[in-house]
Amino acid sequence: MTLIRILSALGGLILAAAIVWAILTAGQSLSEAVAWLTSEPWGVVSLIDLYLGFFLIGVAIWLFEPNKAIAVAFIAPLPFLGNVWAAIWFAWRIAAVLRARQAGA
Repeated sequence: MTLIRILSALGGLILAAAIVWAILTAGQSLSEAVAWLTSEPWGVVSLIDLYLGFFLIGVAIWLFEPNKAIAVAFIAPLPFLGNVWAAIWFAWRIAAVLRARQAGA
């Protein structure tokens, strides 16, 4: 469980660093990058995949988070903060998720 927490946190940190790197080196604004991405079929597929992932992690957060105010606080920013935010929730709550899984098995 500790390994999963560490890997989740590390993945979130790596993604956050990649976002900062892209902001500093891209040479274009986020809106220009999105326009380029949506002009390509695989870019559209990637965005659909990304937002499906946000939806699915949002469902998981809703189902596993006992405090619904905290659930909403983690679900609402997902489309803006992305999987960095999901990794934070996952690293924080993985123990509860695994306990729930073991209780149901």
